[in-house]
Amino acid sequence: MRIAFYDTKPYDKIWFEPMAKEKGFDILFLEEKLNKHTAAFAKDCDAVCIFVNDDAKKDTIKKLKENGVKAILLRCAGFNNVDVKQAQEEGIVCMRVPSYSPRAVAEYALGLLLAVNRKLHRAYVRTRDFNYSINGLMGMDLVGKTIGIIGTGKIGQAMLSVIRGLDMRVLLYDPYPCKAIVDKTPEAIEQFGKNLEYVDLDTLFKESDVISLHCPLTKDTEYMINKKSIDKMKDGVILVNTSRGGLINTTDLLDALAKDKFAGVGLDVYEEEDEFFFEDRSDENISDADLIRLTSYRNVILTSHQAFFTKEAMMSIAEETLENAENIGKDVSSPNVVLP
Repeated sequence: MRIAFYDTKPYDKIWFEPMAKEKGFDILFLEEKLNKHTAAFAKDCDAVCIFVNDDAKKDTIKKLKENGVKAILLRCAGFNNVDVKQAQEEGIVCMRVPSYSPRAVAEYALGLLLAVNRKLHRAYVRTRDFNYSINGLMGMDLVGKTIGIIGTGKIGQAMLSVIRGLDMRVLLYDPYPCKAIVDKTPEAIEQFGKNLEYVDLDTLFKESDVISLHCPLTKDTEYMINKKSIDKMKDGVILVNTSRGGLINTTDLLDALAKDKFAGVGLDVYEEEDEFFFEDRSDENISDADLIRLTSYRNVILTSHQAFFTKEAMMSIAEETLENAENIGKDVSSPNVVLP
């Protein structure tokens, strides 16, 4: 099997190259992102392997079909960048890695929360300049406060585990609640604690001191954080997003930041990140006004979609992606197949 591997970074080769050789796969590593123009590079390949910022929309998929591609292998969990319906119509199977390291993302989300609350990013910059004043660096105790977790899938549940020691009141929202949590089974209580409950979104927005997003980007969740939902939140709330940038309306977020609505915002994703994230733009003039404004706020930490990035996660991604490749064309009912 020959696989066109788009948006290749050095760390991708470290994990995928040796595993591919063991399994007998021929991988064509490409630095270019997949789109309707670069789809031609996949000619005579059986599959393409893509990441979060590759474009596998309608026109791209038609080009892939013309070039003989039979499968799209996502080396990530999200698939909002793929026109799955068009792929199915063209006879191209889509497979993803639904759970490579939920704990890695949850631990990172907690790190963002702690850093933005206690202003660690500002303290680090100050002390490098031998400024040891702590004026303006005051945070809040998290114990006894209320945290709202939106999305209780594998990553959301991992987040519940990592925050348990903070002794916070936990509000949950998910259109498909975890039955074990709802039923308060002994296993769920042992893993997540007792002090948590499912509520509607309005209640979560109104009562939370911290809100952390752990849901996929869909038509229902796009811009769920907007002017109306922000207005319902407490003044001085902390917002953390390690899921997808499109969950937040950036314009509305910036307006709220300008009005001092948030005590802090921790973002590992950005609505228009495709052009910037995973790339070195340090020697360029950035024309994205919203991105410039976001990074100018002292109570905002913005990182480049690295919450997943651990050794364990990369190994898991490589293993499961190549297992998906092995299952292409076989009569295997895999939960990793993405359907419209």
